[in-house]
Amino acid sequence: MKLRSFLLFLGILSGIQSVLCQNTIQTAINNFASAPEFTNSSISFLAVDLTSGDRIAAYNPELSIPTASTAKIFSTASAIDILGPNYRPETRLYFDGVIDSLGTLNGNIWIRGGGDVSLGSRFFNDPGKELDFLKKWTDTLQKMGVKVIAGSIIADGSEFGYTGVPYGWAWNDMGNYYGAGPAGICLYDNMIRLKFKTGSLVGSATELISVYPKIDGLIIHNYITSQNVSGDNAYIYGGPYSLDRFAEGALPLNRPYYEVEGSMPDPEYQLAVEFVKVLTEAGITIKEGPKSVRRNDIIVNNRYSTGYKLFLTHKGEKISDIATLTNMRSVNLFAEGLVCLIGYKRVGRGTTDEGLKQIEKYWEEKISLNGMFLKDGSGLSRSNGISAVHFCRILKAMAESKNGNIFFETLPVAGRSGTLTNLCKGQPGQGRVVAKSGTMNRVKSYAGYVNSKSGKKIAFAITVNNYTSNSSAVADKIEKVLNTLAVY
Repeated sequence: MKLRSFLLFLGILSGIQSVLCQNTIQTAINNFASAPEFTNSSISFLAVDLTSGDRIAAYNPELSIPTASTAKIFSTASAIDILGPNYRPETRLYFDGVIDSLGTLNGNIWIRGGGDVSLGSRFFNDPGKELDFLKKWTDTLQKMGVKVIAGSIIADGSEFGYTGVPYGWAWNDMGNYYGAGPAGICLYDNMIRLKFKTGSLVGSATELISVYPKIDGLIIHNYITSQNVSGDNAYIYGGPYSLDRFAEGALPLNRPYYEVEGSMPDPEYQLAVEFVKVLTEAGITIKEGPKSVRRNDIIVNNRYSTGYKLFLTHKGEKISDIATLTNMRSVNLFAEGLVCLIGYKRVGRGTTDEGLKQIEKYWEEKISLNGMFLKDGSGLSRSNGISAVHFCRILKAMAESKNGNIFFETLPVAGRSGTLTNLCKGQPGQGRVVAKSGTMNRVKSYAGYVNSKSGKKIAFAITVNNYTSNSSAVADKIEKVLNTLAVY
């Protein structure tokens, strides 16, 4: 009887401790939500015990709202699980026609894009070496004996469509480097580098010195002024494929050059241009120059099924490596590219819409996505609506996936790596919070895992919209919630 009473007492004590821990976390999120800067805010929060599946604490967990870059969790997790971590996108080169005894190819070279976002990427190449792959392509043609190409170099990214950017992207994002849209052919992170010389007087004009890569026909309307600022406050505006770009904002005074990054108007055509340059430098003549399927309205239906000879396959980087950079560095282009690759690999159509459709189809067999609205892969679209419940469901599913450890390794660690380097630094959450962050104007979010001090494995998500303080102050308040989870 005494033993039974003692065991009952222990059970009650354990239950009290559990409730107290839960109350501590619930109190932390309640205190967070009651701050004056969140009076008009939308907040969605959930923490789940991955072992039991029980909710630890919640605040509007079903509320679907824009989350910024934490949406990349769906892109990267889906790509790793659907495509496989070792899958490598391919760019394939074909020629039509015949190479005669004099080394003339009486036909064209076709570059068939496979949605490889790593092609010529600064993230995978040393500075200045990004386009060296074109030399290897050229070497292959030289070994084949090609000296003259009677036709063109034709770049073809048509299997991924030409929408340009996903639904819901704002004008003030397009044109900037982070607003580079996905494409069947990507090059140099679909980015251009603009160098400006700034003046010595506040408000004086800046001078555009150079653009790299050189874009034929590109017009930069430069309204950037020299100001007493410490960093890059300049923005580049322009729609997909448009050769009109508008540069506005401010750059620091007295700089002989200051670099600003923008999006490349037409990566498909630009790859053809750059390949022609390298071939010409190597002594190979291209009589009809560069072309692209979109720009030249070339019909491609079933083109590669017969009569075209595949002579080179360029393999991109592994999905696991692309996903790691997507989450660690929050690369929008990579996230969008992963979504498109999913559509391409599953049904042969590499558009954002198809990729998102295939993601939903894949996960609906495992978890409920009811009430989730996903319009892009990077989180740049404000038309996205994702709740804390949706995040915790996919985080739990990935924790149970055979690829769970690979996905876990793609996420930044608080106080140590990626976009979380300064989060919870020197605090209880350092090293215990592993998550993706998200930040846009009036949007702050985090979603990921916590390895608590007691050994519990927790999935969590928190998103705040429309706060009145600055983003840094919101992050400081979120830290308190995360630190509470870390000691749970």
